[in-house]
Order: sequence, then C-alpha cells, then structure tokens
Amino acid sequence: MSFGKKDQYDQDSGFVSRNERFGVDKKKNVQPENRGGFLREALNLVLSVAIAFVLFIVIRTYLFYPFQVVGDSMVPTLETGDRLILNKLAEIDRFDIVVFPALDGTDEEYVKRIIGLPGDEITYFQDELYINGEKVEEHYLEELKEGSDQALTGDFTLFSLTGEATVPEDMYFVLGDNRSVSKDSRVFGFVPAAQMEGTAELRLWPLNKIGIIDDNGAEE
Repeated sequence: MSFGKKDQYDQDSGFVSRNERFGVDKKKNVQPENRGGFLREALNLVLSVAIAFVLFIVIRTYLFYPFQVVGDSMVPTLETGDRLILNKLAEIDRFDIVVFPALDGTDEEYVKRIIGLPGDEITYFQDELYINGEKVEEHYLEELKEGSDQALTGDFTLFSLTGEATVPEDMYFVLGDNRSVSKDSRVFGFVPAAQMEGTAELRLWPLNKIGIIDDNGAEE
C-alpha cells in the first residue's frame, strides 16, 4: 500500500540538517563549562598563592628566617656578606652564634657568640677564658691568635664590667670573635633572653662555605 511506502520514506528520507552537515552538535556547546573551568583554575591559583604566603609568614615568624652579616665583629667565623638561616626554635647554649637587635634603640642587628649563660661567672685573664673558675678553650679563636702577637681579649671580670658577680637570670653575656673591633657585652652589658631572635646554624652564602656553621668550637 502507498501508506506503507510513505511511512518508510518518512522514516528514512535521507534528510540531513544544516547542523549535522557542517558537524555542529547543539548538545556539545561547552562555553559555559569552559568559563566555569577557567574560574576554578583562577580560584585554585589564588588559593595556592595565599597558602604559600601564609606558610612563608609562619616560617619566617616562628621557625626560620634569613640574615645577612654586616661588619667584622665575627671574623674569621663570619664575614660581611655571609648569608645565614636563623633557627628561632633552638634552645640557646654556650658558644652558640646568635642574632639580636641593638640595645640602643637603633635599627641595627648584632651577631655575636654566647659566652656566659645565666648563673655563670666570667673571667678573662692573660687572654684565656675562665667560666666558673674553670679554664675553657676557645678553638674558634685559634686562627686569630696565630696571626697576632698581642692579646685578643683584655683582662676583665664580670663584676668589673657589669657590677654583677654572675650572669643574671634570663640574661646572656655575648662577645664577638674579633675581640679588638667587636661592640659586645663589654660595652652594652647583658642581653635579655627575650631579645634573642635566633641561632645561626646554616650558611647559604658564599657557595664555598655553604653548610652547617661550626658554632660550638669550644670545649670545656
């Protein structure tokens, strides 16, 4: 019957729409999805930068931070231009190298060596260090002593400098290794423990000296 042929013709007419002819699929319009993907990537980038910034602030404030040496007070252990990483969590011990702000209100920061801990009696006699009556070798000064025929550290007692027989509680007595030029506790007295910004444990520059700083070069 003609009706059957017409139905068959209608179902398989071979008609191709303009969209199908040119390969356009209305169902695959991805512009909104692309726009959403771009926004997600942008937000992820902003979030990553924010997290990195917060981590940087936390690390610098509470853990470690960089420091550049200026001056000759710690020669030959440290020299001008040396770049260090300070550890803000380390427990301070005798002969550690520490950094603290100047006590005179200036913007300077000092790098010195811990000589006296709370309760210590400090004496220098004939260029030798005595702590609580016991002679202590300062091996970090050997290079300077070998190159000089004069005493590096003049004679003094803690009492003669500060009027205190021992280092007070929560205080430290500090000296620079280059004793002839160092402005240290012989001049400005004790340094409060609360002022200590960190201990210098790692040197990043210069490259030929990169590594752990041998700041415990003394033996009791």
